[in-house]
Amino acid sequence: MIRRASLVIVGALMGATAMSVINTVTLPAEAAGSSTYRELSIFGDVFERVRAQYVTPPKEDQLIENAINGMLSSLDPHSSYMNAKDAEDMRTQTRGEFGGLGIEVTMEDELVKVITPIDDTPAARAGVLAGDFISKIDGQDVRGLKLEDAVEKMRGAVNTPIKLTLIRKGADKPIELTIKRDIIAVKAVKFRVENDVGYLRVISFTEKTFDDLETAIAKIKEQVPADKLKGYVLDLRLNPGGLLDQAINVSDAFLERGEVVSTRGRNEDETRRFNASPGDLSDGKPVVVLINGGSASASEIVAGALQDLRRATVVGTRSFGKGSVQTIIPMGDAGALRLTTALYYTPSGKSIQGTGITPDITIDQPLPPELQGKVENASESSLRGHIQGQSETDQGSGSSAYVPPEAKDDVQLQYALELLRGQKTDPSFPANPEKAELKK
Repeated sequence: MIRRASLVIVGALMGATAMSVINTVTLPAEAAGSSTYRELSIFGDVFERVRAQYVTPPKEDQLIENAINGMLSSLDPHSSYMNAKDAEDMRTQTRGEFGGLGIEVTMEDELVKVITPIDDTPAARAGVLAGDFISKIDGQDVRGLKLEDAVEKMRGAVNTPIKLTLIRKGADKPIELTIKRDIIAVKAVKFRVENDVGYLRVISFTEKTFDDLETAIAKIKEQVPADKLKGYVLDLRLNPGGLLDQAINVSDAFLERGEVVSTRGRNEDETRRFNASPGDLSDGKPVVVLINGGSASASEIVAGALQDLRRATVVGTRSFGKGSVQTIIPMGDAGALRLTTALYYTPSGKSIQGTGITPDITIDQPLPPELQGKVENASESSLRGHIQGQSETDQGSGSSAYVPPEAKDDVQLQYALELLRGQKTDPSFPANPEKAELKK
């Protein structure tokens, strides 16, 4: 299996972007001309005027940060500057772990509601229950806080204490708990057995994704004998992307050979190709990949690779269409520059920028009555200032990004299960690697 350590992010973890991290920067571009330096001089003059004469004293660091972001946002929607906090948040997301309590939460009636405590975490061990309402955090009332602000307060350094005040149905008074934070590992892959089919949902591509996938497949094999296992559903819907090396590893988990993806930069010598290696974790069992408008970038790499190499049948609706790569360049004071530096291409040589992955079998997921007319299609092609894809047409990319909470209402999942069980047939299933779509 391919195991790469480079930090390349492909997806919406950071606003539907693809990134690589470099520690030192060389700038091979031609030196700026004299007119450029004159314009920079004007910028300096404007900055000094604003700093000295604006009606209220501006914060100089914010002026500079906003000026940088203004320049970068004029390039494309995925290039930006991250200050120290944003950069650390990005690193936390890609690690897939953080210091915290281990609870999934939402906001209800201005209070933080516990959806579920994660097994074997500080919250679970302290007795936090699903359905509890958090009314105070370290004595501060939760009312008036945004959900993300409340979550930020509950996260913190490992081994530091936090005091929660809980309101629990049936309790005659609030419950106060003091909990010590610990490292919380967020599962990147969830799985279950659907009778004779293994269901794998890849939530995001963090540093833990391949390991989680490997563990999930092993546990499915333990639960279902090989002669009974019909195959796997790989659910990439609502997956915003993440690390490129993890997208390659997930693809390689089902492949024996072939190019997984290539990236092409401004100069021809910047082209990079990533190939699969022998070793199919699924033992060649049939695979159905589910995608929708919420499948972006890294998930599109996986869907595109398995589709082009005829290892899986792709079912659902057209994906987001995010096909650019961003490089993360460390800057001073722990900030970072996120800059679009390349586009990526599927094994057949297609760019999905602005077009997305078209399923082998298109199955629309109906919206419930309460959401009809309220859910807009998600797409790269609708983003203002996006890079025009080489194959992009007026049709654009993307589709609905809705997935029902209950499996019984999930038309796309049920279709995939029926395919694997032979209850439905289609010329594209089962996929045949011998008919792989090779680069033209």
